[in-house]
Parts: sequence; C-alpha cells; structure tokens
Amino acid sequence: MTFERGFMRSLLLGALVSLVGVSLVAQAQPAQAQPRATAPAKKPMPEADAEKLFAAIVKVNVRATPEARSAKSLGAEREGTGIVVGENGLILTIGYLIVEAEEVNVIDSTGRTLAAQVVGYDHATGFGLLRTLAPLDVKPVVFGDSTRVAERDPVMIASVGDDAISFAFVVSKRPFSANWEYALDQAIFTSPPTLNWSGAALLDKEGRLLGVGSLIVRDATLGEPKVPGNMFVPIDLLKPIMADLVKAGRRAGPARPWLGVATDEIQGRLVVSRVSPDGPADQAGVKVGDIILGVGGEGVRSQPEFYRKVWARGGAGASIPLKLLQGVDVNVVPVVSIDRIEYFKPRTTY
Repeated sequence: MTFERGFMRSLLLGALVSLVGVSLVAQAQPAQAQPRATAPAKKPMPEADAEKLFAAIVKVNVRATPEARSAKSLGAEREGTGIVVGENGLILTIGYLIVEAEEVNVIDSTGRTLAAQVVGYDHATGFGLLRTLAPLDVKPVVFGDSTRVAERDPVMIASVGDDAISFAFVVSKRPFSANWEYALDQAIFTSPPTLNWSGAALLDKEGRLLGVGSLIVRDATLGEPKVPGNMFVPIDLLKPIMADLVKAGRRAGPARPWLGVATDEIQGRLVVSRVSPDGPADQAGVKVGDIILGVGGEGVRSQPEFYRKVWARGGAGASIPLKLLQGVDVNVVPVVSIDRIEYFKPRTTY
C-alpha cells in the first residue's frame, strides 16, 4: 500500500467517524430546532468498509475533441471526480466533464491510469456515465435515498485533489435553474463549499451516495443571510434512467427541445446573455441583448417559466415561437429546436 493511499484511507475513516459525531451533536439540539425527527446514530463505518469506499472514488481526466464547441466554456482539458457505481468499471460523474470527449482516462486509488469510454449522458439531469476499458476490482458505492435528506443533515463530500474529504451540512433543498437551458425540480445545497466540486460524491454517514457535485454557488441558503456552498444533483434522479443510459447512452423517449440560448434574469426581465454559434436560436436571428417576453402567447419573466413553456411544446424538432423585444421592436421569432446532443457531438460513441 502506498503512503498516499494509506493516508487517504485513514483520512476517510476519520472523516466517517467524525461525521457520526457531528450527527450526534445535531441530534442533541433542542427539539424545536430540529427540521424533522432523526433516527438514533449508527456506529462508525468499519475501517475495511471505509477503505472500499475510498477505492470507489476516482479521478477523471478528459480531453475534448479538437475544435470542441464546449471548449470555450468548459476548457479543452477537464478534471473531476468519478464514483464507481456498477460492475466492470461503471463510473458516475457530472456530465459536463465528458461533453465532446475525445479521450477519457481514469486514475484509481492506487495511482493506476485506465482508459475509459463514455457510456451515457443526460442533459436533463446533468449525469454522465463512463466505463473503464479494463475492469476495476472495486466495490461500487451504494445508492442512498436523496428524498430523505433534510436541512441541517451532516454530510461528507469525497472528491479528488487537495481538498479530497470535507464535511458540510445540507443548508437547503429547492428547485434550481441555470442559464444554459437547465433546471431541476429539486437540488441539494451544502455549505461550507468544497473547491473540488465537479463530480464529487455527496455521502451520508453510512457512506451511501446522495448526490453528485455540479457547481459552487454564492447562495446555497434559501433565505438570509446568503452563504456560499455547492449544488449537488440528487442521486434519485439517476435511478429511473440509469438502465437507459447504460443500454442506449441516453434516457428513453423524445429529447427535450434545445434552442442554444442562455438567459439571465435582470430586473424582472429575461435577457439573452449568450447565443450558441450556429445553434437554433442563432440561425433564427436571436441576438445577445434581446429580451424574451414570451413563448407563443404566454409571457415569461424567469428561467423556470421560460423552460417549462419551451419544453411543454413537444420534443426536439418542435418550432418554438419566441416573443422578443429586439431594440425597440417586438417580434415573434420561430426557433426550430434540436436535440442538444446533435450540437455537442462526442467522438466517443455510446
């Protein structure tokens, strides 16, 4: 066993023991301060199980295809965390790491580098799956139940890098939307933040997987004061689509319509902040600075409103009539949507 691996094993075991202690402290608070009743604390995870859990946390290195459209925002070289979740080297990570991937390598807990291929990607949730070409002799991480996670629950974040193991509390569970046509009905927010969030494993005190790290945010809390933290995609969103991703590379059913337009909410208006070059919105004449007033005859003022109305008009290929304020003119611009994967095509096939 290398010194680094032995040190990380001890660190992880200590973290799990400490996490149980943090849970006991939280449970000892006055009843009126508790968001819900909590079960009696369980014994710390045995050292052997802690070592197996550490072995299932791997580093993911990705090089994008030449002239990748995503390179401007995500970089041509990407690094993050992967979590072994299935047999024969099946690894879960956050999907933006593997968009337009040409070469994927996984570095396991022993320092061994293994080539991997993209198995599947789901833009709606943000999950990505990989598989190493050579099998990993690693016990997969057990899925937890992210629907049962509550505010003030202590959690552990396992990733790769200098800040590999960290503690946090769940500070909110709420809907989340972002300007790249992405929204979740509910996401998990933790604080204090970890700097190695991409693909990080959100774990409960038994080492069960609750979510996958996606972002660092300035407003992890729902109310005041605002505190920084991380956003995690709940693992329960993966459960119903995992078999589809493994089998076909994508979830079953029609893909959501994608326009290639980024929007920001500014003073109660939805302003176009970026248009994907040669994407549907660009081809239809949508410009940066345009204000989206509505979809068809229905007005919109927020990202969630906008996305719900676009997605309700059918699958990819549907024509989406955008009502835009362009300068001083109000125009209705039909945008013929596409499947997002048609725009960001990876060289690695599913």
